[in-house]
Amino acid sequence: MSENQNLLAEQRRALILDEVRRRGGVRVNELTRKLSVSDMTVRRDLDALARQGVIEKVHGGAVPVVEASTHEPGFEAKSALELTAKEDIARAAAAMAVPGSAIALSGGTTTYALAQRLLDVPDLTVVTNSVRVADVFHSAQRSGAAGGARTGAATVVLTGGVRTPSDSLVGPVADQAIASLHFDVLFLGVHGISVEAGLSTPNLAEAETNRRFVQSARRVVVVADHTKWGKVGLSSFATLEQVDTFVTDSGLSAAAREEIEEHLPGLLVTGRIADADS
Repeated sequence: MSENQNLLAEQRRALILDEVRRRGGVRVNELTRKLSVSDMTVRRDLDALARQGVIEKVHGGAVPVVEASTHEPGFEAKSALELTAKEDIARAAAAMAVPGSAIALSGGTTTYALAQRLLDVPDLTVVTNSVRVADVFHSAQRSGAAGGARTGAATVVLTGGVRTPSDSLVGPVADQAIASLHFDVLFLGVHGISVEAGLSTPNLAEAETNRRFVQSARRVVVVADHTKWGKVGLSSFATLEQVDTFVTDSGLSAAAREEIEEHLPGLLVTGRIADADS
C-alpha cells in the first residue's frame, strides 16, 4: 500500500508540474479541485516539487522556476508573437498618454504597437531609443507632409547609440542623452518581469540604458504580454517597486495576478478574462 501511495504521489506531482509550466502558475485551491485531494496534500506536493527545484512556491500557489536567459531574439522574430495581446495592451496604454506631455518609449515590439496608437495623441514629445518606434512617427510625418501640414504631430527625439538585435539603440551615447532629460511617462517594454528579478533583459548594455530611462521618468508603465511574467533575463535594471503600472493581457494566470497585485500599485489586464480561476 505504501508503494501504491508513493506511485500516486509521483503521478500527482507530475500533473501539478505540468499544470504549473503550462499555465505559468496555479493556486492551491485550483489544484485541490482538479485532483480531488485535500489542501494539505497539495501543499505537501508543492513542498516536494520546490525541494526538487522545479517550481517556486508563492502566496497561495506556485509558479515555474526559470533560468536566466542570455538569448536576445531579433525584432522580426518577436513581432510575430502574441499579436492580439500586444494590440490590446497598446490600446489600453495609449489612453494613458496626455496630449502635450513628454513621454519615453523603450525598444520592443509592444512599444512599437503602442507607437502606432499614439499617432492620434496631439502635441506629444516622444523620446525613444527604438529605431522602429521612431520610424512609426517619422513615416506619419512624411505622409502628413505629402497631404498638407499635420496639426499636433509628435516631436520625436531618437537617442542615438549602438543598435541591438531588437533594433534598440544602447550604450554610452544613449545613456547620456536619456540622463539629461525628464519624462512625464515612460512606456517600457521588457524581456522578463518577476518578483525576484524585477525587470530584466539579456543585453547588458540595454539594461543600463533602460535603467537611465526609469531614473528619468516621473511615472513608469510596463507594457508586456503575459508570457513575460516569470521570465528572467541576464541583467536586472529595475525593481517592481519602481513600476507604477503594469499593462498586460488576459492570458495572465489568476495566481500571477494575485502575486503582482501584492507588489505593484497598478495592474491593468486587457481583454476578456473568461474565468477568475484561469
